[in-house]
Amino acid sequence: MLHYSCRAFHELTLDELYDIMTIRQAIFAVEQDCAYLDADGKDQTAWHVLGKDADGSLLAYARLLPKGVAYEAYASIGRVLNAKSIRGKGEGQHLMTVSLQQTELLWPGVKVKISAQLYLLKFYESFGFVPQGETYLEDGIPHIAMLR
Repeated sequence: MLHYSCRAFHELTLDELYDIMTIRQAIFAVEQDCAYLDADGKDQTAWHVLGKDADGSLLAYARLLPKGVAYEAYASIGRVLNAKSIRGKGEGQHLMTVSLQQTELLWPGVKVKISAQLYLLKFYESFGFVPQGETYLEDGIPHIAMLR
């Protein structure tokens, strides 16, 4: 089981920031073969959910964005990931539970919108997200907007 924390950008250590950028690139750019600029200028206003093992290795992560950053009227949860080594062990559910709890603590009553990879539709529906509109390609991967 991982230990979770949630920090504002300015609270991250340099090593944590390096670990975040490394794991995001490993999964989203290399594993999913998507060429895009990960450092999109939103990290500085975000809160960062970090899931670390007993050795302090970052194995799960999500980025929480306040209303008005990704979507004008909604907060957002994005860059949701688990390292390969912990997939299929329930940590995805744990990460989303923590992320939703933190979002509610940070921005009470604010609706949350996500851009979900289509293959994770049922996963996000299990947390109360509802699909919005049509599917679309983002970096060559089918996505759908979802609202909670």
